[in-house]
Amino acid sequence: MKLIVKFNLVLFLVFAIGFAAVGFFANRLLQRNAKAEIVENARIMMEAALAVRAYTSTQIKPLLETQIKYSFLPQIVPAYSANQYFGQLHKKFPEYAYKEATLNPTNPMDRATDWEADIVNAFRQSQDLTEQIGERDTPNGRALYMARPLKIKDAKCLDCHDTAETAPRTVIERYGSNNGFGWKLNDIVGAQIVTAPIKLPVQRARSVFAVFMVSLAAVFAVLVAALNAMLFYLVIRPVNQLSTLANEVSLGNLDAPDFEMSSRDEIATLAESFRRMRRSMVEAIKMLEA
Repeated sequence: MKLIVKFNLVLFLVFAIGFAAVGFFANRLLQRNAKAEIVENARIMMEAALAVRAYTSTQIKPLLETQIKYSFLPQIVPAYSANQYFGQLHKKFPEYAYKEATLNPTNPMDRATDWEADIVNAFRQSQDLTEQIGERDTPNGRALYMARPLKIKDAKCLDCHDTAETAPRTVIERYGSNNGFGWKLNDIVGAQIVTAPIKLPVQRARSVFAVFMVSLAAVFAVLVAALNAMLFYLVIRPVNQLSTLANEVSLGNLDAPDFEMSSRDEIATLAESFRRMRRSMVEAIKMLEA
């Protein structure tokens, strides 16, 4: 087996191992970063919902609170404002969703589905649990959800949610007297749940991974070509020329031209040693003939 073949076999073996290792760790890193990006997007959505709720509570509700005696305006409800805000966002980005899922809501649209009820019950069973993150399948594909508990911390909430008898008349007229009552202070009645798509960041991660691996393979191909050219011109060709000259001398052709090299590397040292050996042989033969 020729030297250049052995060299390339070793090179390809090293590259294959390195390529697989780099690909494995690069893919894990990109996928982890993609998931971190999804979680960060969900967290931004959650904070946006909290900001809308806070704005409604501090800026909108005081202005419209007196109107509840005459007509119930849902705009004073923080949950309604947050849902409306994300409802507009959902029209343009249908993969993103927000819901204040409640076990016993005033508005039936806020009633928790089975999987949402499981999240709410998990918060109710573990009061120290402040956040849940998971994945689930949706009609738009795999999605990540982030949930935080809805806890009754303000006693004013009970003005509308304590009993049907004490609730404002306009609330009963709008939503009826069967739902949204019996809430207690410090009770967890629901959960804020934001949903963000997984496929987009994951697809970007896969695209980056593919480009990275193709680029790595291209760099390797260029490197192999450069190393093979260097090996051929600096080692193999001079060694072949020196081998041919050695064969000529061994067959008795002592007049074969010397092997000349302008470099000062190991091959040049070998060529110089061969020239000295050749001169010594010629002198020894001449002495024997004399």
